Amino acid sequence: MSLINTEVKPFKAQAFKAGQFVEVTEADLKGKWSVVFFYPADFTFVCPTELEDLADHYAEFQKLGVEIYSVSTDTHFSHKAWHDTSDAIRKIGYTMVGDPTHAISRNFEVLIEDAGLADRGSFVVDPQGKIQIVEITAGGIGRDAKELLRKVKAAQYVASHPGEVCPAKWQEGEKTLAPSLDLVGKI
Repeated sequence: MSLINTEVKPFKAQAFKAGQFVEVTEADLKGKWSVVFFYPADFTFVCPTELEDLADHYAEFQKLGVEIYSVSTDTHFSHKAWHDTSDAIRKIGYTMVGDPTHAISRNFEVLIEDAGLADRGSFVVDPQGKIQIVEITAGGIGRDAKELLRKVKAAQYVASHPGEVCPAKWQEGEKTLAPSLDLVGKI
């Protein structure tokens, strides 16, 4: 079953953000656009490159009213230690959620049960708390924050322009499509 258009399931977790430990729940994802960004583990290899890339583009996401939540099955204590010791991770201003119970990873269907780690999963959640974008990649394949940003812009555009859709490679300001009988077979 696809998670598209399903509501985020309830959860409660501890997180690290801006030098503080904070509690995060599914309610925090409502009322604004959110990106929930799962990665396998702290102190690893591809993960810091992805999280640093997100950190480098965080201001752009915030300008769109989007909050980012990175999630791994590590604890919030591990997130703080990684933040304190890695130049790449020190750049992070968004919330780093700990999921040692695996509840959130199970809710989003990214838990690798036999490893106790999360797959690389990116989820875009709309202000109603419904999942609009799902992307899951194999462990060795890093994601691109610019492409995620483009997809968020497309999701926001479609949400605010009923009856219009964004074609492949759509960029903000480019022409969209209005599906209709007259358009069938003409693309």
